[in-house]
Amino acid sequence: MNVVFISPQFPDTYWNWCDRLRACGATVLGIGDTPYDSLASEVRTALDEYYWVPSLEDYDQVFRAVAFFSWKYGKIDWLESQNEYWLMQDARLRDDFHITTGAGVAQMAQWQSKAEMKPLYAAAGVPTARQVRLTSMRSVFAFARKVGYPLFAKPERGMGAGGTFKVPDEASLESLFERDLGEPYVLEEFVTGDICSYEAILDEQGEPLFENQSEYPVDIASTVEELLDVWYYTCPTVDPQLARLARATAKAFGITSRFVHMEFFRLTADKPGLGNAGDYVGLEVNVRAPGGYDPDMINFAHSFDLYQIWADMVVSGTSTHAADGETFYCVYASQRDCHAYAHTHQQIMERYGQAVCMQGRMPDVLSDDLGNTFYMVRVKTLDEGKRFAAYVHQWAGEAEAPDAAEETAQNE
Repeated sequence: MNVVFISPQFPDTYWNWCDRLRACGATVLGIGDTPYDSLASEVRTALDEYYWVPSLEDYDQVFRAVAFFSWKYGKIDWLESQNEYWLMQDARLRDDFHITTGAGVAQMAQWQSKAEMKPLYAAAGVPTARQVRLTSMRSVFAFARKVGYPLFAKPERGMGAGGTFKVPDEASLESLFERDLGEPYVLEEFVTGDICSYEAILDEQGEPLFENQSEYPVDIASTVEELLDVWYYTCPTVDPQLARLARATAKAFGITSRFVHMEFFRLTADKPGLGNAGDYVGLEVNVRAPGGYDPDMINFAHSFDLYQIWADMVVSGTSTHAADGETFYCVYASQRDCHAYAHTHQQIMERYGQAVCMQGRMPDVLSDDLGNTFYMVRVKTLDEGKRFAAYVHQWAGEAEAPDAAEETAQNE
């Protein structure tokens, strides 16, 4: 089996996808924009061959790389990047090289459009916020009168929180038509809720080989805009209601043999037309692994190897690696270079070192969303995780939280 993996060197744990594929007997062929001599040894070892291109943004260069591999190794059976930024390019390459084991351009365009997702959610029976495309002033103002303010604006095919913003009133809405937004936008009714996510690797029938739930207690858009501190966590279990809705969503979208990362609101107040407090509302579907080091967080939370589960699925359609290990909360907290904190790296490690399962610097391209220096711990209770995040985030000169101070005294 010939597998092309796009950008196996970034993020720097993504060589694991390739390593497990190769262990399953696949021929793994990497294409990236880092010169071969600069690759980490783990990346080189995980690949049968690597093709360097000066820019992954240049489709012709990447096309020639895949063409070379096709000429040398024969038919390409699978092409993947696991990276939101390259998903449409992945789809175009599949179309051009007749790779039928993943979405082509037409399918990917529907999955990535926040407008075209709506009918698919409806088919799954999953409620979503009402929405309108930002086109004519008449239709948009009619929408605003119907749903009320504030509204939430987002790129129709944007990634993460990039380009999103709140529209608080009529004057702000009117000003949108005077701005050059540079790309198509949609407006949605504002939903008050906590963001959570569902992750799974789906087999050939669209059934999950594992499931995970993550929680994001911070407002992602405000975090980026105001450079707030970031913390979030993976859960040891999945809410059955969330699992039911996410599985129905995957079926309605027609997703099989893929990693999925779905985002939902969990309402914190009753919302007419959407549901009651505690109900889930569909936000978006991503046909890829969660970004950054989230795959590693999922592994730490569930004591399994999702890289192996995914590789098994690619090669054989399923996996026998059971998710039956000890479970934890895996909590992420980071510090930003622009803030002064009360506790140094050494102090954090002295206090939490036994629980730390991963620590380091976040790549600059991801730091707006995720901070600069990060720490992950796995703990048995969410209260422990909250105290850890509060300790990491305590600013210089800020009083320590009472429960954290009590924990310090107990430790001493």
